[in-house]
Amino acid sequence: MTDTPKGPGTSNAPFHGVGAGLSGLANINVELTSRCNKNCWMCGRRRIEREYPELALRYGDMEFELAERIAGQLPPGVVVQLHNNGEPLLYPRLGEAIALFRDQITQFDTNGKLLLDKAHEIIGVLDTMAISVIENDPESEAQLAIIEEFLSLKGDRKPYTLLRLNGAIDERKYDRLGLVYARRALHSPMGSYQYQRAAPTVPEVGICLDFLHHLAISADGSVSICVRFDPLRLGVLGNVRDRALAELWNGPKRAEWLECHKRGLRSQVPLCSYCHFWGVPTSSAGRELPGQDKGAASVP
Repeated sequence: MTDTPKGPGTSNAPFHGVGAGLSGLANINVELTSRCNKNCWMCGRRRIEREYPELALRYGDMEFELAERIAGQLPPGVVVQLHNNGEPLLYPRLGEAIALFRDQITQFDTNGKLLLDKAHEIIGVLDTMAISVIENDPESEAQLAIIEEFLSLKGDRKPYTLLRLNGAIDERKYDRLGLVYARRALHSPMGSYQYQRAAPTVPEVGICLDFLHHLAISADGSVSICVRFDPLRLGVLGNVRDRALAELWNGPKRAEWLECHKRGLRSQVPLCSYCHFWGVPTSSAGRELPGQDKGAASVP
């Protein structure tokens, strides 16, 4: 009788390497900083500051040592997005922090204001980047000039750069950049509901894909089930300062909430109860493509 092989990829033996215990995790947000240098009109954080100051976040940076500890727990190949509610370009040791996750796919969303100042820490280091363009932004022309200069500096080196178009954007002014557009519908500043112009897509599995495959770590180490805006901290599983990620991922709180999702009872999960998002990015309506057949069947 021959020995049954053991190790990663076999059905009868657990994986004991780096990232063991994080089966199913595909994407994690690691918020390097919760500080932001832009005052977006549709931002939930700014509304909290104005109307509910008792719920306002205490803004700050993640300690570099904590980022190191997180990097040491992640399996290779997962997507690590180095943002959540803050502006990642404000992080003092940005290039060093990106390098911690060299075995993962690194990405962040940015407003782009500091792209030229931080270009030497990004170019050739970060894998992909989305620059957020927002509807009715008074700084849009200045932003466009920065993007053009950054792309000229970057040339054909990484990061692969996209534009995240939030709301109704005149795309024609950006066409000359030759970038891919990630269109997003606006929703309530207080959470992922009341979407404008589009209803969120529901996956056939009937379970939120963000819940199934995502985690988010705030700058203070709080670990949440997703990156939905959560001023009441309803989706927090614990803190990575005192508990391992695998322990939180496989812990009783997430297991209980997963059972609710599997039974079609997401309304019983505190954060999910009022969320309309299902883990599939909701696109705003883009321009009709040349030659597009209005009567053509949709692609599944």
